[in-house]
Amino acid sequence: MKTQFSLRTRIFVAMISLTLVASMLIAGVTIYQYREQSNEYHQQRLERKEIQLQTSIAYVLQNTLYPPDQNYLDSIFRNEIYQIADVQNVNFNIYDLSGNLVLSSIADFNLKKSDHTMNSQVLSEMMSSSDKRFVEKITNDEGQFRSLYTYIIDAQFKPIGILNLPYFEDDSFSAMELRSFLIRLIQVYFIMFLVAILMAFLVSKYITKSLGKISYKMARTRLNKRNEKINVPGSGKEITALVNAYNSMVDKLEESAEKLAKSEREQAWREMAKQVAHEIKNPLTPMRLTVQSFQKKFSSNQPPESQEINDFSNTLIQQIDTMTSIASAFSNFAKMPAQQSEQLDVVKITKLALEIFNEKHIRFESSDAEIFAIFDRTQLIRVVTNLVKNALQACKELSQPIIKVFVQKQENQIVIEVTDNGVGIEEKNSDKIFEPKFTTKTSGMGLGLAMVKNILQAYNGSITFNSIPNKKTTFRVVFSAK
Repeated sequence: MKTQFSLRTRIFVAMISLTLVASMLIAGVTIYQYREQSNEYHQQRLERKEIQLQTSIAYVLQNTLYPPDQNYLDSIFRNEIYQIADVQNVNFNIYDLSGNLVLSSIADFNLKKSDHTMNSQVLSEMMSSSDKRFVEKITNDEGQFRSLYTYIIDAQFKPIGILNLPYFEDDSFSAMELRSFLIRLIQVYFIMFLVAILMAFLVSKYITKSLGKISYKMARTRLNKRNEKINVPGSGKEITALVNAYNSMVDKLEESAEKLAKSEREQAWREMAKQVAHEIKNPLTPMRLTVQSFQKKFSSNQPPESQEINDFSNTLIQQIDTMTSIASAFSNFAKMPAQQSEQLDVVKITKLALEIFNEKHIRFESSDAEIFAIFDRTQLIRVVTNLVKNALQACKELSQPIIKVFVQKQENQIVIEVTDNGVGIEEKNSDKIFEPKFTTKTSGMGLGLAMVKNILQAYNGSITFNSIPNKKTTFRVVFSAK
């Protein structure tokens, strides 16, 4: 199984690794720079000694009594070679053009000239080079050497011999400086490494602190409880975006939870309403028939008591009808609206729904004479009558009640507004107004607005309200004209 490292560990390791890599790169560049500087120094020093030797040799050639020819090199420089070596503080050798040793400022070389002949390859390299010079690099147990080979020329620039300048690369001082510098650099890097460890720890902790808090909150997020939002002040742009996304998710989750809870409550009410309607309606019909039969029988046989029996029977029948009405209300709420849609004139149907009301303070207005929509006729009447009934109940204590019903078409939508000047809706009840069984009235089952909302949702419509207590309340119904 592949090991999964935490983000904090990866940030920490990355920062430490970056520090180590940077340290090694700087140390490597430093060593390389020292070597390049040392190589350039030796190259320039060798060139300066070559110029000095060539100047001294040229001076000897100009002031000698011998002809400037390779055959007289031994005679020309026999004594002069040691003087030049002492003055220039450097040893050198003179070869003829064939590569045979003629003279050397080193006494041991002169004793065994036959053993010191130029390497043919070196001679060939020198002859083929553009500047007629060649530098051979030699490494042995004593260290590194450079051996310069170049021509000795006369006044007419004709080669008469070969000058060999051995040069020992003494890097002891440079190496000592490099070691001293590296020791100081390691000391500085050690302190920097400790600081980097501390900084990596603090930075990784700071970065992952916000993520850890978000992770903890997300792990405790539940649909069936209220979730707290995250507040991480002073966080970066990316963390802030993540926090905002989580908080937005919490809002949507709460909204979904509320919708789910509301849907579950409505479903529970529907199931209960079906059961209540069934249990109540079953005995009501035979009870009504029995009372009516009793009333008919006894009112005809016993005239003195007929009035009392008739009043008693009428009271029973009235209460049975009330219970039947209540059961019907439960039954209607429990049934989802049947979408027997048809094209109808909303203005005409609204007027038809208002005809059952005798109150003169109900006023109707329409923006057009005819407004057509696809809707169920019975359900539209139910929507209008329920809204008007609520308005009447809100205004029943007023001496001058006013109820306005207004129908209009806005683009592809139909709008029905029912406005009254009644008691209004308190702000604390605004979230419950469309819930089943909620009512602020002394009568009614509190199912009217819930039923209206169910009908409109079945047609992808909506119902909203705006209320100023004791002044004005408007319910606004919107649904598509198609």
